[in-house]
Amino acid sequence: MNYELPEAIRVNGVSKRYGKVQALADVSLSVGRGEVFGLIGPDGAGKTTLFRILCTLLLPDAGTVTVDGFDTVSQMKDIRKRVGYMPGRFSLYQDLTVRENLEFFATLFGTTVDEGYDSIKAIYSQIEPFNNRKAGALSGGMKQKLALSCALVHSPSLLFLDEPTTGVDPVSRKELWEMLGMLKERNITIVASTPYLDEVRRCERVAFLHQGRLQGIDTPDAILDRFKDVFNPPHIAPTATAPSASDFVIDVQHLVKAFGSFRAVDDITFSVRRGEIFGFLGANGAGKTTAMHMLTGLNQPTSGTGRVAGYDIRTEHEQIKKHIGYMSQRFSLYEDLTVAENIRLFAGIYGMSSEEIKVKSDELLRRLKFEEHKSDLVASLPLGWKQKLAFSVSIFHEPAVAFLDEPTGGVDPATRRQFWELIYDAARRGITVFVTTHYMDEAEYCDRISIMVDGKISAIGTPDELKRNLNQPDMDSVFTYLARQAKRSGD
Repeated sequence: MNYELPEAIRVNGVSKRYGKVQALADVSLSVGRGEVFGLIGPDGAGKTTLFRILCTLLLPDAGTVTVDGFDTVSQMKDIRKRVGYMPGRFSLYQDLTVRENLEFFATLFGTTVDEGYDSIKAIYSQIEPFNNRKAGALSGGMKQKLALSCALVHSPSLLFLDEPTTGVDPVSRKELWEMLGMLKERNITIVASTPYLDEVRRCERVAFLHQGRLQGIDTPDAILDRFKDVFNPPHIAPTATAPSASDFVIDVQHLVKAFGSFRAVDDITFSVRRGEIFGFLGANGAGKTTAMHMLTGLNQPTSGTGRVAGYDIRTEHEQIKKHIGYMSQRFSLYEDLTVAENIRLFAGIYGMSSEEIKVKSDELLRRLKFEEHKSDLVASLPLGWKQKLAFSVSIFHEPAVAFLDEPTGGVDPATRRQFWELIYDAARRGITVFVTTHYMDEAEYCDRISIMVDGKISAIGTPDELKRNLNQPDMDSVFTYLARQAKRSGD
Protein backbone atom coordinates (compact mmCIF):
# COMPACT_ATOMS: atom_id res chain seq x y z
CA MET A 1 0.00 0.00 0.00
CA ASN A 2 1.10 3.58 -0.68
CA TYR A 3 1.29 5.25 2.73
CA GLU A 4 1.64 8.69 1.08
CA LEU A 5 -2.11 8.91 0.60
CA PRO A 6 -3.75 12.29 1.21
CA GLU A 7 -4.50 12.61 4.94
CA ALA A 8 -8.02 11.90 6.18
CA ILE A 9 -7.10 12.18 9.88
CA ARG A 10 -4.29 13.97 11.71
CA VAL A 11 -3.82 13.63 15.49
CA ASN A 12 -1.15 15.88 17.02
CA GLY A 13 -0.03 15.52 20.64
CA VAL A 14 -3.47 14.64 22.00
CA SER A 15 -3.92 14.08 25.74
CA LYS A 16 -7.04 13.39 27.79
CA ARG A 17 -7.41 12.84 31.52
CA TYR A 18 -10.37 11.69 33.66
CA GLY A 19 -9.48 12.76 37.20
CA LYS A 20 -6.43 10.70 38.17
CA VAL A 21 -6.64 8.50 35.07
CA GLN A 22 -4.52 9.50 32.07
CA ALA A 23 -6.62 8.08 29.23
CA LEU A 24 -4.42 9.47 26.43
CA ALA A 25 -0.92 10.91 26.70
CA ASP A 26 0.64 12.87 23.81
CA VAL A 27 -0.75 10.68 21.02
CA SER A 28 0.14 11.58 17.42
CA LEU A 29 -0.81 9.67 14.27
CA SER A 30 -2.24 10.11 10.78
CA VAL A 31 -4.58 8.03 8.62
CA GLY A 32 -4.60 8.14 4.83
CA ARG A 33 -7.76 8.74 2.83
CA GLY A 34 -9.37 5.43 1.90
CA GLU A 35 -7.18 3.47 4.35
CA VAL A 36 -8.40 0.66 6.64
CA PHE A 37 -6.66 1.58 9.89
CA GLY A 38 -6.75 -0.37 13.16
CA LEU A 39 -6.63 0.91 16.74
CA ILE A 40 -5.60 -1.96 19.00
CA GLY A 41 -4.49 -2.46 22.58
CA PRO A 42 -5.45 -3.98 25.95
CA ASP A 43 -8.50 -2.96 27.94
CA GLY A 44 -8.16 0.61 29.20
CA ALA A 45 -5.59 1.54 26.54
CA GLY A 46 -7.49 4.69 25.48
CA LYS A 47 -9.01 3.46 22.22
CA THR A 48 -12.61 4.49 22.96
CA THR A 49 -11.49 7.90 24.24
CA LEU A 50 -9.63 8.51 20.98
CA PHE A 51 -12.68 7.41 18.94
CA ARG A 52 -14.87 9.88 20.83
CA ILE A 53 -12.41 12.70 20.24
CA LEU A 54 -12.26 11.86 16.52
CA CYS A 55 -16.08 11.92 16.37
CA THR A 56 -16.21 15.29 18.25
CA LEU A 57 -17.99 13.70 21.23
CA LEU A 58 -15.10 14.62 23.55
CA LEU A 59 -12.70 17.56 23.60
CA PRO A 60 -8.97 16.84 24.11
CA ASP A 61 -7.22 18.43 27.09
CA ALA A 62 -4.21 19.13 24.87
CA GLY A 63 -3.27 18.73 21.22
CA THR A 64 -5.22 19.09 18.00
CA VAL A 65 -7.17 16.77 15.69
CA THR A 66 -8.34 17.29 12.12
CA VAL A 67 -10.80 14.97 10.39
CA ASP A 68 -11.28 15.41 6.64
CA GLY A 69 -9.40 18.68 6.99
CA PHE A 70 -11.69 20.10 9.70
CA ASP A 71 -10.72 20.85 13.30
CA THR A 72 -12.62 18.74 15.86
CA VAL A 73 -13.07 21.70 18.23
CA SER A 74 -13.86 24.69 16.01
CA GLN A 75 -15.47 22.85 13.08
CA MET A 76 -17.26 19.93 14.73
CA LYS A 77 -20.51 20.45 12.77
CA ASP A 78 -18.65 19.98 9.48
CA ILE A 79 -17.07 16.78 10.79
CA ARG A 80 -20.34 15.30 12.04
CA LYS A 81 -21.78 15.53 8.52
CA ARG A 82 -18.88 13.48 7.20
CA VAL A 83 -18.46 10.64 9.71
CA GLY A 84 -20.31 7.47 10.60
CA TYR A 85 -19.79 5.97 14.07
CA MET A 86 -20.55 2.53 15.52
CA PRO A 87 -19.71 2.64 19.25
CA GLY A 88 -18.70 -0.43 21.22
CA ARG A 89 -22.05 -0.77 22.95
CA PHE A 90 -25.19 -1.55 20.92
CA SER A 91 -26.02 1.80 19.30
CA LEU A 92 -29.57 1.12 18.13
CA TYR A 93 -32.93 1.66 19.79
CA GLN A 94 -34.09 -1.80 20.74
CA ASP A 95 -37.80 -0.92 20.97
CA LEU A 96 -37.84 0.58 17.46
CA THR A 97 -38.13 -1.54 14.32
CA VAL A 98 -35.40 -1.95 11.71
CA ARG A 99 -37.02 0.67 9.48
CA GLU A 100 -37.73 3.08 12.35
CA ASN A 101 -34.09 2.96 13.47
CA LEU A 102 -32.88 3.69 9.97
CA GLU A 103 -35.35 6.55 9.49
CA PHE A 104 -34.36 8.04 12.85
CA PHE A 105 -30.65 8.12 11.97
CA ALA A 106 -31.38 9.49 8.49
CA THR A 107 -33.38 12.32 10.08
CA LEU A 108 -30.50 13.13 12.45
CA PHE A 109 -28.29 13.77 9.44
CA GLY A 110 -30.91 15.76 7.52
CA THR A 111 -31.53 13.12 4.89
CA THR A 112 -33.99 10.30 4.16
CA VAL A 113 -33.65 6.57 3.69
CA ASP A 114 -34.67 6.96 0.04
CA GLU A 115 -31.98 9.59 -0.57
CA GLY A 116 -29.29 7.47 1.08
CA TYR A 117 -30.50 4.11 -0.19
CA ASP A 118 -27.80 3.66 -2.84
CA SER A 119 -25.05 4.08 -0.24
CA ILE A 120 -26.49 1.32 2.00
CA LYS A 121 -28.21 -0.94 -0.54
CA ALA A 122 -25.60 -3.73 -0.53
CA ILE A 123 -25.86 -4.09 3.27
CA TYR A 124 -29.42 -2.97 4.03
CA SER A 125 -30.97 -5.24 1.37
CA GLN A 126 -29.94 -8.24 3.51
CA ILE A 127 -32.13 -7.10 6.44
CA GLU A 128 -34.83 -5.20 4.52
CA PRO A 129 -37.22 -8.20 4.56
CA PHE A 130 -37.35 -7.75 8.37
CA ASN A 131 -38.18 -4.03 8.37
CA ASN A 132 -40.96 -4.49 10.92
CA ARG A 133 -38.92 -6.51 13.42
CA LYS A 134 -37.78 -4.66 16.56
CA ALA A 135 -34.03 -4.17 16.79
CA GLY A 136 -33.92 -5.86 20.21
CA ALA A 137 -35.23 -9.08 18.63
CA LEU A 138 -32.48 -9.26 16.00
CA SER A 139 -29.54 -11.66 16.16
CA GLY A 140 -26.04 -10.25 16.58
CA GLY A 141 -25.28 -10.42 12.87
CA MET A 142 -28.47 -8.61 11.90
CA LYS A 143 -27.92 -5.91 14.54
CA GLN A 144 -24.47 -5.42 13.09
CA LYS A 145 -25.83 -4.90 9.58
CA LEU A 146 -28.51 -2.52 10.80
CA ALA A 147 -26.05 -0.46 12.87
CA LEU A 148 -23.71 -0.24 9.90
CA SER A 149 -26.58 0.84 7.64
CA CYS A 150 -27.54 3.55 10.15
CA ALA A 151 -23.94 4.78 10.24
CA LEU A 152 -23.78 4.93 6.42
CA VAL A 153 -27.20 6.32 5.54
CA HIS A 154 -25.87 9.89 5.13
CA SER A 155 -23.00 8.75 2.86
CA PRO A 156 -20.06 9.57 5.17
CA SER A 157 -16.47 9.80 3.95
CA LEU A 158 -15.10 8.29 7.19
CA LEU A 159 -16.34 5.36 9.27
CA PHE A 160 -15.35 4.80 12.92
CA LEU A 161 -15.98 1.31 14.34
CA ASP A 162 -15.26 0.71 18.04
CA GLU A 163 -15.13 -3.10 18.44
CA PRO A 164 -18.15 -3.63 16.16
CA THR A 165 -18.00 -7.45 16.24
CA THR A 166 -17.73 -8.14 19.98
CA GLY A 167 -20.27 -10.84 20.88
CA VAL A 168 -20.85 -11.77 17.23
CA ASP A 169 -20.22 -15.26 15.86
CA PRO A 170 -17.26 -15.94 13.53
CA VAL A 171 -19.36 -16.25 10.35
CA SER A 172 -21.12 -12.92 10.95
CA ARG A 173 -17.76 -11.32 11.73
CA LYS A 174 -16.37 -12.46 8.39
CA GLU A 175 -19.46 -11.06 6.63
CA LEU A 176 -18.97 -7.66 8.28
CA TRP A 177 -15.38 -7.43 7.11
CA GLU A 178 -16.44 -8.40 3.61
CA MET A 179 -18.83 -5.43 3.76
CA LEU A 180 -16.01 -3.17 4.92
CA GLY A 181 -14.03 -4.31 1.90
CA MET A 182 -16.85 -3.05 -0.32
CA LEU A 183 -16.81 0.29 1.49
CA LYS A 184 -13.05 0.64 0.97
CA GLU A 185 -13.62 0.27 -2.75
CA ARG A 186 -15.77 3.44 -2.48
CA ASN A 187 -12.72 5.20 -0.91
CA ILE A 188 -14.33 5.46 2.52
CA THR A 189 -11.72 5.79 5.27
CA ILE A 190 -12.25 3.13 7.96
CA VAL A 191 -10.81 3.23 11.49
CA ALA A 192 -11.65 0.14 13.55
CA SER A 193 -10.71 -1.35 16.91
CA THR A 194 -10.99 -5.08 17.54
CA PRO A 195 -9.75 -7.74 19.99
CA TYR A 196 -9.84 -10.43 17.24
CA LEU A 197 -6.43 -11.08 15.68
CA ASP A 198 -7.89 -12.24 12.36
CA GLU A 199 -9.62 -8.85 12.09
CA VAL A 200 -6.44 -6.98 13.08
CA ARG A 201 -4.75 -8.62 10.08
CA ARG A 202 -7.42 -7.27 7.74
CA CYS A 203 -6.25 -3.71 8.43
CA GLU A 204 -3.58 -2.08 6.27
CA ARG A 205 -1.85 -0.46 9.26
CA VAL A 206 -2.50 -0.56 12.98
CA ALA A 207 -1.66 1.70 15.92
CA PHE A 208 -0.97 -0.04 19.23
CA LEU A 209 -2.05 1.91 22.33
CA HIS A 210 -1.13 0.90 25.88
CA GLN A 211 -2.06 2.84 29.02
CA GLY A 212 -2.93 5.86 26.90
CA ARG A 213 0.39 5.99 25.04
CA LEU A 214 1.11 5.16 21.42
CA GLN A 215 3.60 2.28 21.35
CA GLY A 216 3.93 1.87 17.60
CA ILE A 217 2.32 2.13 14.15
CA ASP A 218 3.08 -0.44 11.45
CA THR A 219 1.61 -3.30 9.43
CA PRO A 220 -0.47 -5.77 11.47
CA ASP A 221 2.12 -8.56 11.27
CA ALA A 222 4.92 -6.24 12.40
CA ILE A 223 2.95 -4.96 15.41
CA LEU A 224 1.65 -8.40 16.41
CA ASP A 225 5.20 -9.77 16.30
CA ARG A 226 6.77 -6.80 18.10
CA PHE A 227 4.22 -7.00 20.94
CA LYS A 228 3.63 -10.74 20.90
CA ASP A 229 3.55 -10.95 24.69
CA VAL A 230 0.31 -8.94 24.58
CA PHE A 231 -1.29 -10.32 21.42
CA ASN A 232 0.11 -13.84 21.14
CA PRO A 233 0.54 -15.20 24.67
CA PRO A 234 1.55 -18.87 24.86
CA HIS A 235 -1.34 -21.30 24.65
CA ILE A 236 -2.53 -23.11 27.73
CA ALA A 237 -1.77 -26.82 27.70
CA PRO A 238 -5.10 -28.57 28.42
CA THR A 239 -5.18 -30.63 31.58
CA ALA A 240 -6.45 -34.11 30.85
CA THR A 241 -9.40 -35.13 32.99
CA ALA A 242 -10.64 -38.64 33.55
CA PRO A 243 -14.04 -38.32 35.20
CA SER A 244 -16.23 -41.34 35.78
CA ALA A 245 -18.24 -42.20 32.68
CA SER A 246 -21.44 -42.16 34.73
CA ASP A 247 -20.66 -39.03 36.79
CA PHE A 248 -22.92 -36.67 34.85
CA VAL A 249 -23.63 -33.23 36.28
CA ILE A 250 -25.78 -32.23 33.29
CA ASP A 251 -28.02 -34.74 31.50
CA VAL A 252 -30.41 -33.54 28.78
CA GLN A 253 -32.79 -35.75 26.79
CA HIS A 254 -34.82 -34.54 23.78
CA LEU A 255 -35.10 -30.97 25.07
CA VAL A 256 -37.38 -28.60 23.12
CA LYS A 257 -38.26 -24.95 23.58
CA ALA A 258 -40.88 -23.58 21.20
CA PHE A 259 -42.21 -20.05 20.80
CA GLY A 260 -45.41 -20.62 18.90
CA SER A 261 -44.47 -22.69 15.84
CA PHE A 262 -40.80 -21.66 16.09
CA ARG A 263 -38.51 -24.17 17.81
CA ALA A 264 -35.61 -22.15 19.22
CA VAL A 265 -34.24 -25.40 20.72
CA ASP A 266 -35.23 -28.43 18.66
CA ASP A 267 -34.79 -31.84 20.34
CA ILE A 268 -31.27 -31.75 21.80
CA THR A 269 -29.67 -34.56 23.82
CA PHE A 270 -26.27 -34.47 25.56
CA SER A 271 -24.51 -35.07 28.89
CA VAL A 272 -21.66 -33.27 30.68
CA ARG A 273 -19.38 -34.88 33.28
CA ARG A 274 -18.18 -33.50 36.60
CA GLY A 275 -15.06 -31.33 36.21
CA GLU A 276 -15.43 -31.15 32.44
CA ILE A 277 -14.97 -27.92 30.43
CA PHE A 278 -17.80 -28.14 27.93
CA GLY A 279 -17.97 -25.66 25.05
CA PHE A 280 -21.50 -24.85 23.85
CA LEU A 281 -21.06 -23.14 20.47
CA GLY A 282 -23.28 -21.88 17.69
CA ALA A 283 -23.94 -18.86 15.50
CA ASN A 284 -26.10 -16.00 16.79
CA GLY A 285 -29.71 -17.24 16.76
CA ALA A 286 -28.78 -20.95 16.84
CA GLY A 287 -30.50 -21.47 20.22
CA LYS A 288 -27.54 -21.52 22.66
CA THR A 289 -28.80 -18.86 25.06
CA THR A 290 -32.33 -20.32 25.09
CA ALA A 291 -30.90 -23.74 25.98
CA MET A 292 -28.73 -22.24 28.70
CA HIS A 293 -31.73 -20.42 30.19
CA MET A 294 -33.55 -23.76 30.56
CA LEU A 295 -30.54 -25.41 32.18
CA THR A 296 -30.13 -22.58 34.70
CA GLY A 297 -33.81 -22.52 35.70
CA LEU A 298 -34.55 -19.19 34.01
CA ASN A 299 -36.95 -20.72 31.50
CA GLN A 300 -39.13 -23.84 31.25
CA PRO A 301 -38.82 -26.38 28.42
CA THR A 302 -41.72 -27.12 26.10
CA SER A 303 -40.88 -30.81 26.16
CA GLY A 304 -38.05 -33.18 27.02
CA THR A 305 -36.17 -33.73 30.27
CA GLY A 306 -33.03 -32.46 31.92
CA ARG A 307 -31.15 -32.66 35.20
CA VAL A 308 -28.50 -30.24 36.45
CA ALA A 309 -26.50 -31.06 39.61
CA GLY A 310 -29.00 -33.85 40.22
CA TYR A 311 -32.09 -31.61 40.08
CA ASP A 312 -34.94 -31.66 37.55
CA ILE A 313 -35.00 -28.53 35.36
CA ARG A 314 -38.81 -28.65 35.22
CA THR A 315 -39.69 -29.00 38.89
CA GLU A 316 -36.59 -28.13 40.92
CA HIS A 317 -35.27 -24.97 39.26
CA GLU A 318 -34.94 -23.16 42.60
CA GLN A 319 -32.63 -25.92 43.85
CA ILE A 320 -30.65 -25.69 40.61
CA LYS A 321 -30.05 -21.97 41.15
CA LYS A 322 -28.48 -22.71 44.56
CA HIS A 323 -26.02 -25.23 43.10
CA ILE A 324 -24.78 -23.38 40.03
CA GLY A 325 -22.80 -20.24 39.23
CA TYR A 326 -23.82 -18.02 36.33
CA MET A 327 -21.95 -15.29 34.48
CA SER A 328 -23.95 -13.60 31.74
CA GLN A 329 -22.84 -11.78 28.58
CA ARG A 330 -23.60 -8.51 30.31
CA PHE A 331 -21.38 -7.70 33.26
CA SER A 332 -23.17 -9.02 36.35
CA LEU A 333 -21.63 -7.18 39.31
CA TYR A 334 -22.70 -3.90 40.95
CA GLU A 335 -20.47 -1.14 39.61
CA ASP A 336 -21.32 1.33 42.38
CA LEU A 337 -20.06 -1.10 45.05
CA THR A 338 -16.42 -1.85 45.83
CA VAL A 339 -14.67 -5.10 44.98
CA ALA A 340 -14.95 -6.32 48.60
CA GLU A 341 -18.61 -5.26 48.86
CA ASN A 342 -19.53 -7.22 45.73
CA ILE A 343 -17.83 -10.33 47.09
CA ARG A 344 -19.64 -10.05 50.43
CA LEU A 345 -23.00 -9.35 48.77
CA PHE A 346 -22.96 -12.37 46.48
CA ALA A 347 -21.49 -14.66 49.12
CA GLY A 348 -24.40 -13.68 51.40
CA ILE A 349 -26.87 -14.44 48.62
CA TYR A 350 -25.27 -17.88 48.29
CA GLY A 351 -25.90 -18.44 52.03
CA MET A 352 -22.28 -18.51 53.18
CA SER A 353 -21.40 -17.72 56.82
CA SER A 354 -19.62 -14.50 57.81
CA GLU A 355 -16.48 -16.34 58.91
CA GLU A 356 -16.36 -18.38 55.70
CA ILE A 357 -16.85 -15.20 53.64
CA LYS A 358 -13.94 -13.46 55.39
CA VAL A 359 -11.50 -16.35 54.93
CA LYS A 360 -12.42 -17.00 51.30
CA SER A 361 -12.52 -13.27 50.45
CA ASP A 362 -8.91 -12.82 51.57
CA GLU A 363 -7.91 -15.92 49.63
CA LEU A 364 -9.68 -14.70 46.46
CA LEU A 365 -8.17 -11.21 46.64
CA ARG A 366 -4.70 -12.75 46.93
CA ARG A 367 -5.29 -15.12 44.02
CA LEU A 368 -6.50 -12.29 41.77
CA LYS A 369 -3.80 -9.91 43.10
CA PHE A 370 -6.59 -7.49 44.03
CA GLU A 371 -5.51 -6.87 47.66
CA GLU A 372 -4.68 -3.22 46.94
CA HIS A 373 -7.91 -2.75 44.99
CA LYS A 374 -10.45 -4.27 47.38
CA SER A 375 -11.82 -0.80 48.23
CA ASP A 376 -11.97 0.35 44.59
CA LEU A 377 -15.37 0.81 42.98
CA VAL A 378 -15.96 -1.92 40.40
CA ALA A 379 -16.84 0.79 37.85
CA SER A 380 -13.22 1.99 37.99
CA LEU A 381 -11.72 -1.38 37.03
CA PRO A 382 -10.58 -2.31 33.49
CA LEU A 383 -12.96 -4.65 31.65
CA GLY A 384 -10.66 -7.66 31.96
CA TRP A 385 -10.39 -7.21 35.73
CA LYS A 386 -14.17 -6.93 36.04
CA GLN A 387 -14.70 -10.16 34.14
CA LYS A 388 -12.14 -12.08 36.18
CA LEU A 389 -13.82 -10.81 39.35
CA ALA A 390 -17.30 -11.67 38.03
CA PHE A 391 -16.22 -15.24 37.27
CA SER A 392 -14.53 -15.64 40.65
CA VAL A 393 -17.65 -14.39 42.43
CA SER A 394 -19.86 -16.74 40.38
CA ILE A 395 -17.93 -19.77 41.73
CA PHE A 396 -17.22 -18.34 45.20
CA HIS A 397 -19.62 -20.87 46.77
CA GLU A 398 -18.00 -23.83 44.92
CA PRO A 399 -21.04 -24.71 42.77
CA ALA A 400 -21.41 -27.99 40.90
CA VAL A 401 -21.62 -26.15 37.55
CA ALA A 402 -20.51 -22.71 36.36
CA PHE A 403 -22.45 -21.41 33.33
CA LEU A 404 -20.45 -18.80 31.41
CA ASP A 405 -22.22 -17.00 28.57
CA GLU A 406 -19.50 -15.42 26.36
CA PRO A 407 -17.44 -14.38 29.39
CA THR A 408 -14.46 -12.92 27.49
CA GLY A 409 -16.24 -10.82 24.85
CA GLY A 410 -14.17 -7.76 23.96
CA VAL A 411 -11.19 -8.73 26.14
CA ASP A 412 -7.59 -8.65 24.86
CA PRO A 413 -5.73 -11.97 24.28
CA ALA A 414 -3.41 -11.74 27.30
CA THR A 415 -6.33 -11.11 29.68
CA ARG A 416 -8.37 -13.88 28.05
CA ARG A 417 -5.50 -16.29 28.71
CA GLN A 418 -5.49 -15.29 32.39
CA PHE A 419 -9.26 -15.83 32.49
CA TRP A 420 -8.88 -19.34 31.10
CA GLU A 421 -6.27 -20.14 33.72
CA LEU A 422 -9.02 -19.39 36.28
CA ILE A 423 -11.38 -21.74 34.39
CA TYR A 424 -8.79 -24.54 34.42
CA ASP A 425 -8.23 -24.03 38.13
CA ALA A 426 -11.99 -24.32 38.76
CA ALA A 427 -12.19 -27.53 36.69
CA ARG A 428 -9.32 -29.03 38.66
CA ARG A 429 -11.37 -28.42 41.81
CA GLY A 430 -14.23 -30.46 40.32
CA ILE A 431 -16.40 -27.56 39.09
CA THR A 432 -17.99 -28.30 35.72
CA VAL A 433 -17.62 -25.33 33.35
CA PHE A 434 -20.30 -24.88 30.68
CA VAL A 435 -19.12 -22.07 28.42
CA THR A 436 -20.22 -20.31 25.25
CA THR A 437 -17.68 -18.33 23.24
CA HIS A 438 -17.14 -16.79 19.81
CA TYR A 439 -13.34 -17.05 20.11
CA MET A 440 -12.36 -20.24 18.31
CA ASP A 441 -8.95 -20.37 20.00
CA GLU A 442 -10.90 -20.73 23.27
CA ALA A 443 -12.86 -23.62 21.78
CA GLU A 444 -9.54 -25.48 21.54
CA TYR A 445 -9.23 -25.20 25.36
CA CYS A 446 -12.46 -27.16 25.98
CA ASP A 447 -12.52 -30.88 26.81
CA ARG A 448 -15.52 -31.35 24.51
CA ILE A 449 -17.60 -29.09 22.29
CA SER A 450 -21.11 -29.14 20.89
CA ILE A 451 -22.06 -26.91 17.96
CA MET A 452 -25.70 -25.90 17.49
CA VAL A 453 -27.20 -25.12 14.07
CA ASP A 454 -30.87 -24.15 13.66
CA GLY A 455 -31.76 -25.24 17.20
CA LYS A 456 -30.18 -28.70 16.90
CA ILE A 457 -26.80 -30.05 17.99
CA SER A 458 -25.03 -30.53 14.66
CA ALA A 459 -21.79 -31.98 16.06
CA ILE A 460 -20.33 -32.95 19.42
CA GLY A 461 -16.89 -34.22 20.46
CA THR A 462 -13.40 -33.17 21.44
CA PRO A 463 -11.77 -30.43 19.33
CA ASP A 464 -9.47 -33.00 17.71
CA GLU A 465 -12.40 -35.34 16.95
CA LEU A 466 -14.41 -32.55 15.31
CA LYS A 467 -11.47 -31.40 13.18
CA ARG A 468 -10.69 -34.96 12.13
CA ASN A 469 -14.30 -36.05 11.44
CA LEU A 470 -15.12 -32.93 9.41
CA ASN A 471 -11.71 -32.79 7.72
CA GLN A 472 -11.04 -29.20 8.82
CA PRO A 473 -7.69 -27.70 9.89
CA ASP A 474 -8.88 -25.75 12.95
CA MET A 475 -11.94 -24.96 15.05
CA ASP A 476 -12.64 -21.74 13.15
CA SER A 477 -12.98 -23.79 9.96
CA VAL A 478 -15.13 -26.40 11.77
CA PHE A 479 -17.47 -23.69 13.06
CA THR A 480 -17.71 -21.93 9.68
CA TYR A 481 -18.34 -25.21 7.84
CA LEU A 482 -21.26 -26.15 10.11
CA ALA A 483 -22.73 -22.65 10.59
CA ARG A 484 -22.96 -22.06 6.84
CA GLN A 485 -25.33 -25.04 6.67
CA ALA A 486 -27.98 -23.11 8.63
CA LYS A 487 -31.33 -22.74 6.87
CA ARG A 488 -33.17 -20.45 9.26
CA SER A 489 -33.79 -17.03 7.77
CA GLY A 490 -33.50 -13.82 9.70
CA ASP A 491 -31.48 -15.22 12.63
